[in-house]
Amino acid sequence: MDTMGAAPGTGPNTGPVSVVRRAAAKKTVADLPTDRTLVMGILNVTPDSFSDGGRFVAPPDTVVDHESAVHAGLSQHYAGADIVDVGGESTRPGADPVEPEEEQRRILPVLEALFTGGAVVSVDTRHPSTAAAAIAAAPGPEHLIINDVSGMVTAAEMPQVVADGGVRVIITHNRGDAQTMQSRAQYDDVVAEVVAELQQIRDRYLDAGVPAERIILDPGIGFAKTAAQSWELLRHLDRIVALGHPVLLGVSRKGFLGELLARSGAPREAQGRDAATLALNALAAQAGVWAVRVHDVEPTVDAMKAVGALRRA
Repeated sequence: MDTMGAAPGTGPNTGPVSVVRRAAAKKTVADLPTDRTLVMGILNVTPDSFSDGGRFVAPPDTVVDHESAVHAGLSQHYAGADIVDVGGESTRPGADPVEPEEEQRRILPVLEALFTGGAVVSVDTRHPSTAAAAIAAAPGPEHLIINDVSGMVTAAEMPQVVADGGVRVIITHNRGDAQTMQSRAQYDDVVAEVVAELQQIRDRYLDAGVPAERIILDPGIGFAKTAAQSWELLRHLDRIVALGHPVLLGVSRKGFLGELLARSGAPREAQGRDAATLALNALAAQAGVWAVRVHDVEPTVDAMKAVGALRRA
């Protein structure tokens, strides 16, 4: 198996990180397909994410297996993921916050190896210092996207970090942090209020100098929303697409699908929600979303190719 050099500290023994195949030319966002909805693979380097937490970070002392995380990310890349989304802090409701220094310890060696392997990477972070560190680690701004789920509580410095770095940014509708978001799921008209609040967050980035074409919107399914509110938003994705920005949709394995698929009153386990996820993502692709964020990459890529072919026919 080929190897590639990695940053000091990568892997449990700080040796070179082995890769799935020989490193390819580094892709940029401009190289990604434009004839179908893109697929973003999820790579959580966390102990507590709801579906895959603990795969690469083992409690109690949070030892990070960077080599396994890199293998998983590169496997997604070679399975067809257009973007690999790396996170070092769980954003599930109720998750404990993580200090930026710990978040960076978890993800930066992984980012550097994925860039070397040719992947376009997004970084799931609410911390401006982590976004800045990721920008510094990237080969250039076209190789990186900042994915911030903070929504209405976006850190004041984040828009300027994004503007200065020249990167794209995903802004997600949300009304709180992991500890408070679900207490704020109160709407008179969830679709209209999500649209209005996304525009408010977007305007902060425009005011900071981020070009409109570098702003991606995410309706924030499951963030400060009940299951019923998430379904209502999915019924009206066209209202989000009509705002004129690329739209990312993240429904993969989320709790509202567990509720839908419950048996004997018990929600379906996270790994048993992939078929329902795929169905919603196919419908979202028909509605014109730019990308879907998923745990199960390869079948999603196949589905997006099929929907793309149907839309072109």
